[in-house]
Amino acid sequence: MLKLYRMLKFLVCIGLITAFLGCAATQKQESTGQYVDDSVITTKVKAAIFNEATLKTLQINVKTFKGVVQLSGFVDSAQSVKKAGEVAGSVNGVVSVKNDLVVK
Repeated sequence: MLKLYRMLKFLVCIGLITAFLGCAATQKQESTGQYVDDSVITTKVKAAIFNEATLKTLQINVKTFKGVVQLSGFVDSAQSVKKAGEVAGSVNGVVSVKNDLVVK
């Protein structure tokens, strides 16, 4: 009975270690927590851009990876490119902004 208890305890430990390693982050992959955080940042940036009167356009795409926000798409002027970058950078949690917006 004691041997069975030790074996079950060992298997549970191995299972927990495997689960924790499966959620760990690598350089090219986010952990589960980072993915959720980046989703929240993306939503906040999209909302901030939408709420900015000069940027009400649906042609700005926002992606976030480890706190770095990438803006892509088309805008009407160079001022809009600059303003979108400023708005995205002002959102809490944004590490940096990669602004790939193109003037149409």
